[in-house]
Amino acid sequence: MRALSNLRTPGGGRIDRARPVRFTFDGRGYSGYAGDTLASALLANGVHLLGRSFKYHRPRGILAAGSEEPNALVVVARDPARRTPNVRATQVEIYDGLVAESQNRWPSLGFDVGAINNLLAPFIPAGFYNKTFMWPRSAWFSLYEPAIRATAGLGVAPALPDPDRYAQRFAHCDVLVVGGGPAGIAAAENAAAAGARVVLCDEQAEFGGALLAERDATVNGQPAGAWLAAAVAALARLPNVTLLPRTTAFGYFPHNNIGLAERLTDHLATPPATSPRERLWQVRAREVVLATGAIERPLLFPGNDRPGVMLASAARTYLNRYGVRVGSRAVVLAGCDAAYHAALDLAAAGVTIAVIADVRRPGAAAGPGEAAARAAGLPIEPSATVLATRGTLRVTGITLGRVAADGGVDTGATHACDVVLMSGGHTPSVHLHSQSRGTLRFDAALAAFVPDAAAERTRSAGNARGVNGLGAALADGAAAGIAAAAATGHAGTPRRYAAEALDAGIGGQPGALPQPAGATPPAKAFVDFQHDVTTRDLALARREGFESIEHIKRYTTTGMATDQGKTSGLNALGFVAAASERDIPDVGFTTFRMPYTPVTFGLFAGVARGDLFDPVRRTPSHAWASARGAVFEDVGMWKRARYFPAAGEDMHAAVNRECLAVRNGVGMFDASTLGKIEVAGKDAAAFLNRLYVNNWSNLAVNRARYGILLRDDGFVYDDGVVARLAEDRFHVTTTTGGAARVFAMMEDYIQTEWTDLSVWITSTTEQWAVVAVQGPRARDVLARLVTGVDLSPAALPHMAAARGRICDVPMLLIRVSFSGELGFEVNVPADYGAEVWTAIHAAGQAEGITPYGTEAMHVLRAEKGYIIVGQDTDGTMTPDDAGVAWAIGKQKPDFVGKRSLERPTMKDPRRKQLVGLETADPKLVLEEGAQLVETPGQPAPMRMIGHVTSSYYSAALGRSIALGVVAGGRARAGHTLYVPMPGGDVAVRVVGPVFYDREGARLHG
Repeated sequence: MRALSNLRTPGGGRIDRARPVRFTFDGRGYSGYAGDTLASALLANGVHLLGRSFKYHRPRGILAAGSEEPNALVVVARDPARRTPNVRATQVEIYDGLVAESQNRWPSLGFDVGAINNLLAPFIPAGFYNKTFMWPRSAWFSLYEPAIRATAGLGVAPALPDPDRYAQRFAHCDVLVVGGGPAGIAAAENAAAAGARVVLCDEQAEFGGALLAERDATVNGQPAGAWLAAAVAALARLPNVTLLPRTTAFGYFPHNNIGLAERLTDHLATPPATSPRERLWQVRAREVVLATGAIERPLLFPGNDRPGVMLASAARTYLNRYGVRVGSRAVVLAGCDAAYHAALDLAAAGVTIAVIADVRRPGAAAGPGEAAARAAGLPIEPSATVLATRGTLRVTGITLGRVAADGGVDTGATHACDVVLMSGGHTPSVHLHSQSRGTLRFDAALAAFVPDAAAERTRSAGNARGVNGLGAALADGAAAGIAAAAATGHAGTPRRYAAEALDAGIGGQPGALPQPAGATPPAKAFVDFQHDVTTRDLALARREGFESIEHIKRYTTTGMATDQGKTSGLNALGFVAAASERDIPDVGFTTFRMPYTPVTFGLFAGVARGDLFDPVRRTPSHAWASARGAVFEDVGMWKRARYFPAAGEDMHAAVNRECLAVRNGVGMFDASTLGKIEVAGKDAAAFLNRLYVNNWSNLAVNRARYGILLRDDGFVYDDGVVARLAEDRFHVTTTTGGAARVFAMMEDYIQTEWTDLSVWITSTTEQWAVVAVQGPRARDVLARLVTGVDLSPAALPHMAAARGRICDVPMLLIRVSFSGELGFEVNVPADYGAEVWTAIHAAGQAEGITPYGTEAMHVLRAEKGYIIVGQDTDGTMTPDDAGVAWAIGKQKPDFVGKRSLERPTMKDPRRKQLVGLETADPKLVLEEGAQLVETPGQPAPMRMIGHVTSSYYSAALGRSIALGVVAGGRARAGHTLYVPMPGGDVAVRVVGPVFYDREGARLHG
């Protein structure tokens, strides 16, 4: 075990020095303290080299201290099944036994064979793969693509299933505050004091943001740390406040729906077996306050990626929060005053400041930080630039230059150092604001984009909108919290804060530092550290003719890594602006895409894995059918009995027997899978009138009607039987596979289009078990069990509904048939479904009742020409095409899809129409999906005029039958068409789609 180095300060920081922690990195043991991140603990042990770059395999170290870290990506492994790649070392909280590994290197981190790519850099610039791997074409699949895929990516995905559990939760609040820094804390406590329900989240393990790294700041006369602890404790005690540390707001979705990823156990040495690893929060907030802070920008200079080159604020965070000196001799590059603050703190902790190189343009105004540094006696070089850095696995020196008043660059001195700290200014973290479709504007004084107009009910606060200084950020956060609470009906008065802290100042240095005229940099100046994009790549993109920043982004892949351009975005804009002699606002900005930081697949999957990924839904009769040898098939998410074979029967024999039983006696079928939706309210009929093609206003209570639902384009979307149970209540059925989409369509229209209607919908698919009793003897069977309902034809005609009881169970009985026979659908509460099914089967023994499955159901309905949406329709068929135009309410002023039906192309008689098909050989059953042509013997490509949609053998008719769609089909009745098959063309005759009981007399038995 390696002991702690002298880089750890003797005291201070927020770590718990009484709790040492042991961990390993690349197989070597190290120690740290509770409260350390992997990055801070490794830095305390003198380890700067943590990884290799994506493309060139250059040594990379720690750049930042938070989620913006692009370099220090590691694998954290608990066991072979729990190996998480691409985790930022800056966000990994260490625990006893933690095992971390570097990635993208072989055979070791110190000696990586892949580093040969660095020598090959002139041959593999940006976009080289678009020009290189073009010949021979056959080599792409056999050589180029496999090689590229083998070398691409960072880290290796785990090969074993993830054994952890992930939770998901929905929440509502008045005010969601994203970011727990000074502005976020102020926003939360002010909104909560006004009475609003507040959720405060922050991606770090503890709230405080930049205050966690402050040494001398005070708030209301208290040290910043003490004020912070008291403020967080007070918020935790409030019943109207929910605090979510370790929670990242990764996406801003419409209507103030924010996705939060809460990490629950990754920081624990022994996670509880009952606890989920992560929780996905979907928070619907009435108002959102984005207090997401700002990200320090690196500087662009040759060799800016060497291990030991890092952001100044990161060095300050590691010192003041974690008690770690990031080096012993530092060169500080100041593009804004924040660098001076870091230099002052490090100097006070015993770090030698070799020089502070102020890289701001000549004549830039000095800030309080520079004055404090001069007062402390720190050496400062104004108007400086960086010409080169030295070192291999760690920076060892830096060569500075001096920028003259005319812009020329003179060579300066070389300084030995083991760490280079840089600050190019701060970029407000506008990712979530941009995701919400809010606009941005460029702040010239800040040299960054800031939020402008909001598209959602949101407001930004503090550094997230360019407000600098601790006192100003607190006041801005308080104002945002009060305004957000007031917008939800909770008025209040903002608290006042008195704060003292060093001001980081504004401005910055986006773009590349000046270099001598005509000089070719001896080393690369990196813009995007994670994707190895250099200033040379951006310049090449410009020479290749790319002007739009979005095109340059895609050509070079800058800003497209997992950090989404947090440290590279504005620098890329600054470089392109300078190269094209434009201002940054004229260049524009790239799109900020979610997630803000990478999110695990498990978080999105939640419990929907394994058997729960595609849950098996079983009907009430499933156990009964399974015990009797039924063969099942998957229909949507349901297991449905396909057929019930008797001893020695194959499927065809069983289906023939079942069909004949329904035609000659009585059969029973479990129809519980049909979608069922209750539509209620005084405008229920008006709602259905607008939605369906049918007229529902004239449907009497306790009567039912076959309904057709179209899309906006006029094509059949779903169908089903709708029963009117009261003046203000309808029982709507849908196809088995259409239940969810029809419900969603209804909800969409209610919420967005027809808000004037007083109507409610409820999914009742799971509440009702349905037993279809079909056949000439159906009434005889039910008469033995049903009470309270007159089953006679006069009292309960076809398409009538009634409420009563069966087996002393409440029942909705609808006289409806999908077989063409006398039929009843018995609807009972699902809990009684199995009991009622068994009772009906027992009651029908005298009539020889026969259970039948989906295959027989298909045959029976095809004999009657009844369509199945999705089988006999294909998303391009109108009601007239499907032969159900009779269902359209002719006097209705409008319904979904009506205007589309009026288009001339929708009335073209040459459209494909549903027809029946009969083969010359009555025993030959056509293949479903087989194409239809007008003439035999056509060579390929044939002129196809339709296809077979349904095809079966009908035992009742003693021959095969088929349904199909044919261009101008109804006009072709009696004509012969042909089905090309491998064994030759099969002749078929076009007939009407109804094969059995064309008059429909059997329905009314």
